[in-house]
Amino acid sequence: MIWLIFVLVLIAIVAAPFILERRRKPMDGAVRNQAPGEFYALTDGTTHVHIRGPVRGPLIICVHGLTTSEYVWDALADGLIESGFRVLTYDLFGRGYSDRPKNAQDEAFFLRQLEEVLASIGDPESFILMGYSMGASISVAFAAKHPNRVEKLVLVAPAGLSDTVNKQDKFLRDTPLVGDWVTNVLGGSLRKKRYAMLAKKHPERAEFIGKQLAESDYRGFLPAVLSSARHMLKDNQSDKHRILENERVPTFAIWGEDDSVIPLSALGEMTRANRSVVHETVAGADHDLPYTHPDRVAKAVKGFLLGG
Repeated sequence: MIWLIFVLVLIAIVAAPFILERRRKPMDGAVRNQAPGEFYALTDGTTHVHIRGPVRGPLIICVHGLTTSEYVWDALADGLIESGFRVLTYDLFGRGYSDRPKNAQDEAFFLRQLEEVLASIGDPESFILMGYSMGASISVAFAAKHPNRVEKLVLVAPAGLSDTVNKQDKFLRDTPLVGDWVTNVLGGSLRKKRYAMLAKKHPERAEFIGKQLAESDYRGFLPAVLSSARHMLKDNQSDKHRILENERVPTFAIWGEDDSVIPLSALGEMTRANRSVVHETVAGADHDLPYTHPDRVAKAVKGFLLGG
């Protein structure tokens, strides 16, 4: 009898991630009906794309971060559109309204998605590329691969130069099987606990925090975040920043003065890899600066883009 109980408990433990994932909501047509923008069928799945601003305005392609979706750009996009820019945002796979393929979320995976998004809108020869956090890492990788296509590169709280993951997330990232189990079974509740603390500290961010928490309710989000941490975010990009300097890609980096996720020490690392980068620090801003300080970020971005 004891052995039977043990076997049943073991089966329950093994099955828990699969059962909980199946209970989460699918990203399907019913949900996508409320999405702004368009959808494109790409090699690895359907991608949600949102284009705003004057048709003939300079095109800015925006790439969001690890746990946000394209809505992270909304407030900042408004400020850029007012100045005549055309802004394209899209959902990385596993986030927002895009599909949830099970591919390893590495550099090649994200570059293929971005390249195919560009092909879907007519393959513009050149454009401004802007990335936030992990999106900055994707943007750097793209610019290093296609330097002649990127007119200017803007990096907001850029990842890719230092491993600043906290101990808990680092354990989950670096421990196969155990990390997957904890992420799929407890990841949702751990996120809710973490964001509840953030909402208590910053009640003005409640609406945005609610959007972030809602992502955990959909299938594929938690595995996507873990896969990105294990692949896209694990490599140091100093070599790619050297390529950008050698190829003379105009690059602007914006940092949050109080950012604990990507601390200002990363600014020094970027400077050592590429001395041509123009830097600006936003006082009083943490890692959430695209939506907590959109006016100040937009002003800095416009100053760089329109200043020659």
